[in-house]
Amino acid sequence: MKFFFLALCLTTFLSQAQVPNILTQREQAKVIDDIQEDRLRQLLPSLMRREGFDMWVIISREYNEDPVIKTMLPATWMAARRTTMLIVFDRGASVEPEYLAVARYDVGKIFKRAWDPDADPDQWAQLGKLIAERKPKKIGVNKAIHWGHADGLTANDYDNLLHVLPKELKGNVVSAEKLAVSWLETRSEKEMIIYPQICRIAHQIIAEGFSDKVIQPGVTTTEDVVWWYRERIKELKLDTWFHTSVSIQRNESDAITLKRPQPLVILPGDLLHVDFGITYLRLNTDTQQHAYVLKAGETDAPDYLKKAFTRGNELQDFLTGNFKEGKTGNQILADARRQATDNGITPSIYTHPIGMHGHAAGTTIGMWDMQGGVPHTGDYPMHLNTAYSIELNCSVAIAEWKKEIRIQLEEDGYFDANGFRYIDGRQKELILIPKPIANAR
Repeated sequence: MKFFFLALCLTTFLSQAQVPNILTQREQAKVIDDIQEDRLRQLLPSLMRREGFDMWVIISREYNEDPVIKTMLPATWMAARRTTMLIVFDRGASVEPEYLAVARYDVGKIFKRAWDPDADPDQWAQLGKLIAERKPKKIGVNKAIHWGHADGLTANDYDNLLHVLPKELKGNVVSAEKLAVSWLETRSEKEMIIYPQICRIAHQIIAEGFSDKVIQPGVTTTEDVVWWYRERIKELKLDTWFHTSVSIQRNESDAITLKRPQPLVILPGDLLHVDFGITYLRLNTDTQQHAYVLKAGETDAPDYLKKAFTRGNELQDFLTGNFKEGKTGNQILADARRQATDNGITPSIYTHPIGMHGHAAGTTIGMWDMQGGVPHTGDYPMHLNTAYSIELNCSVAIAEWKKEIRIQLEEDGYFDANGFRYIDGRQKELILIPKPIANAR
């Protein structure tokens, strides 16, 4: 029994050692609140001035939360409380903005309570009074046509807001769509200090799942691996924003593969693909990678698969090489596709912003079914200090398999004044299962 206990402890230690340190819930809350305070004080004022707003009003009801308000709540708030109203008022470049909460409580450290329900039970009237006293020239509200992230104000709350405003201010209420998108897409310096480790955790979990610790060829199915990833996320006290997927391409016709019992059993010679993401410290990852299952006697993947994989890396380079401040997503898409096809690559590009949401607000660079450009969100220009999931695939003819395969890659990256970089690098070689052991050839 003692031996079993020691073995169990060692297994647990080795398992945990494969990923970087993950903070306790209490430690995470402190980091989240510190980052949020920094974003509100250091980032938001400049974004409001850039977009021309001197007031932003965010209203949300419990269980029907505005996507934006969730990014402004303290770590100990899981949702809005009753009706939560926040006001940010820019008093001028030399003065810190006012952060007011028309609520029963302070909302975190920044938004100070500006309503006493015992003295005046009409919360909406208090909201109207606070706005009228400040006489804002441009009042932003979260109504939006093109980005769901910026369309969190309900019709009822919009009507209530207009009802309590004096006539001379009603015309000052406009969509804060671009302000909301700017707030969501822009990454702060503090966020970019912690983001690499978040991406590293995701990379390590992928590598752990694509190993002989999890996969026994001839026994393990794709669904076994999918659910191992889901359990591993929970075991590490992380979250995810989408369900993991694992798929197989192999040396047989796709028609035969589809007729096999599902889920597929993983076999030697298979090319595996995973789509995986985590949520940690309110930031998200989105990663797609490939692995190859070694056949008996093999110590590496076949050259034709390795060459195919490099075509995926080349397509990544064509895409990110076109990142430029002020360039729209549709312009980047068209230029990258043209370069790829000129170099013999058959591209499909569907890259999206990432950060506080997985499929986040910001510059959209293609969709899988819109390779000619994406209306509206694809016309949005690229800004500095923004993060993207570089998501794409290329079709490559494999003569040895008598068919085309798809190299499907996705890695998280960051764009700033220094250009584009991957937040925690990118996959440049196929993961091998099992990983060859030195001196065992």
